[in-house]
Amino acid sequence: MKTGVLLIHGFTGGPFEVRPLVNFLKRETSWRISVPTLPGHGLLLDFEKVSAASWLMEAELALKKLQKEVDRVIVVGFSMGGLIAMYLALRYRIDKLVLLSAAAKYISPRILLKDLRIMLVKPITKKYPPNTFYHLYEYKLTHTPFRAVIEFLRVVKLVEPYYGLIKTPVCIVQGGKDGIVPFTSAEHLFKKLGSEKKEFIKSPNGKHHICYSDDCDNWFNEVLRFMQDDI
Repeated sequence: MKTGVLLIHGFTGGPFEVRPLVNFLKRETSWRISVPTLPGHGLLLDFEKVSAASWLMEAELALKKLQKEVDRVIVVGFSMGGLIAMYLALRYRIDKLVLLSAAAKYISPRILLKDLRIMLVKPITKKYPPNTFYHLYEYKLTHTPFRAVIEFLRVVKLVEPYYGLIKTPVCIVQGGKDGIVPFTSAEHLFKKLGSEKKEFIKSPNGKHHICYSDDCDNWFNEVLRFMQDDI
């Protein structure tokens, strides 16, 4: 039985956000991996003519293409990609869901401000701490138009009323030090999702870009076990 994994990145992000997990899956399995770039996203942002509808459509097209190539599909969504993954689960038959830092709720002000202070005191030297995305936060703060934020909120509001209708087996992964999505977001999803099979993995030191957490190898293996169950 052929397995395919569709990975969906976050708002203002790109495939780089899930690259460590992609590399791990390629190393440990022979599965078909698909990582589309949502319209307007990637390393150079361009939100002039894109919308929530275009992001959802791109994800749907990638899912349909993958479904033609494999027998079973697992969808992994990071941040806003987690919301899009849940949207797909509402509309299509998906075998399993993995939600990474899913943005059901967003902005943990205390931790985010701590991260931003580090960023703002380094505008000249640009010597950011390793394994962080402060340079990307800086770019996003100056290149993300307000209308794009409104489109992001459309995705949130589109999926939120229907959590209970999602029955797909789901694994939720959340960082304890996430400065964008609070830990309560994952707890809320775990409680509200209608899936009978639900797993919750906590990355104690994980920040928002959880695929780059210090303990990622540990939870990568836990997620792989969840993916492989019942094959």
